[in-house]
Amino acid sequence: MQEYKLFINGEWVNSSSGETFDDINPATLEVIAKLHKATEEDVQRAVDSAHDAFEKWSRTPAPSRGKILFRAARMLEERKEELARLMTIEMGKILKETRGDVQEAIDITYYAAGEGRRLLGETTPSELPDKFSMTVRRPIGVIGLITPWNFPIAIPAWKIMPALISGNTIVFKPASDTPLLSIELVKILAEAGLPKGVLNLVMGEGSTVGSAIVHNKGIRAISFTGSVDTGKWILGEASRDMKRVSLELGGKNPVIVMDDANLALAIDGVLWGAFGTTGQRCTAASRVIVHEKILPEFQKRLIERTKQLRLGNGIDETTDVGPVINNSQLQKVAKYVNIGKEEGAKLVLGGNIVKPLPGYFFEPTIFTDVSPDMRIAQEEIFGPVLSLISAASLDEAIGIANSVIYGLSSSIYTENIKNSFMAIEKIEAGITYINAPPIGAEIHLPFGGVKATGNGTREAGTTAIEEFTELKTVYFDYSGKLQKAQIDVAQEKL
Repeated sequence: MQEYKLFINGEWVNSSSGETFDDINPATLEVIAKLHKATEEDVQRAVDSAHDAFEKWSRTPAPSRGKILFRAARMLEERKEELARLMTIEMGKILKETRGDVQEAIDITYYAAGEGRRLLGETTPSELPDKFSMTVRRPIGVIGLITPWNFPIAIPAWKIMPALISGNTIVFKPASDTPLLSIELVKILAEAGLPKGVLNLVMGEGSTVGSAIVHNKGIRAISFTGSVDTGKWILGEASRDMKRVSLELGGKNPVIVMDDANLALAIDGVLWGAFGTTGQRCTAASRVIVHEKILPEFQKRLIERTKQLRLGNGIDETTDVGPVINNSQLQKVAKYVNIGKEEGAKLVLGGNIVKPLPGYFFEPTIFTDVSPDMRIAQEEIFGPVLSLISAASLDEAIGIANSVIYGLSSSIYTENIKNSFMAIEKIEAGITYINAPPIGAEIHLPFGGVKATGNGTREAGTTAIEEFTELKTVYFDYSGKLQKAQIDVAQEKL
């Protein structure tokens, strides 16, 4: 049984308490590793290390920082299959998806490395003569990163790489269910030449390690992906110290299928959006709003296709749907199925924990006769549970889509360009797909949502740099005399 330590100031070190916790394969329930559990004291050591490393790292030219990231990206490429297999063992999702997860990490690492040649500011004319105006981007300082378990290397990379290229140093806490991929990512960055203290890894429970990161006064900003309740708590607590906070929270993502849609394409998209990653994506398609004219045919064909999905260990290339992450999540999914039945929705497929399999497996599940106000249509389940909702028109479908507290991703299937643009304009979401499922974001475009999905920040794309930098405005006055903006301009005769 391999034991993994904390990474502080460039060294793998024991936690101050000596306590460990188990990492469990959700498909087999085997313990695959033991991890050192950090304490508040360990978090402080990590913060001190990051603080000490900040000045030198932030003064390192950004293109030089980019060279380290380019090396890391190539190493990730070389190890892609090995990392994907480790992720399937640790997190459970099938190999084709874990390969995609690693590819996202590769892509964002290359993208962020390239930003080392840009980190764009603005130049603009001054209102006064012999004066030059511009903006530059400066690093924030020590950043606290807290990531979830469903994308164990992609989401850490989404945060770590832009933060590093911007000149920040990091204290990083991965999810306790999936720390091994974060450990491997840290190893790769260290091997690529990242200086000691720039990236520090502390593992453990959110209630202790996460809380210590949020409350530590040496941390200037927090980037968190996870639940709405935890995000609200972080926002409130971090505001006491005026920390910058970036939140990417939940979703209850709609797919609208209009009566003119390509049904075969729509069903392919719904299957992938609803049951990919066993429904454990913040962008998962958990509600399908179908035009009433085609609902019977759509429902029939969707059920037939869903029955063909193969449930099992993701390491088997023939598996379509893997386990959920842990027993707590398994019981949560089962609870919501019971809620749906109690509310009067019709369970037409699945709905059961799979007993013969040793892991945390739940059947792909479909409810029909779902009304928009039911809890299964309003609350994030984060499992393989799909609700079918009828709508008589596009306006009604968009109203249903917007009837939840979330606003992350959305999708519409239609052959009518007017329907497409109406959806883009009216759906309350940070992302809208046309004739594609609501999953599959690309790293060079902003990612994030509206309403309870976040606090207005966006990850990836150029906005990733905005998340991890402060904007400074600079004025050069080379006139050799005192010039008074606004006052001198107001007195000037044209």
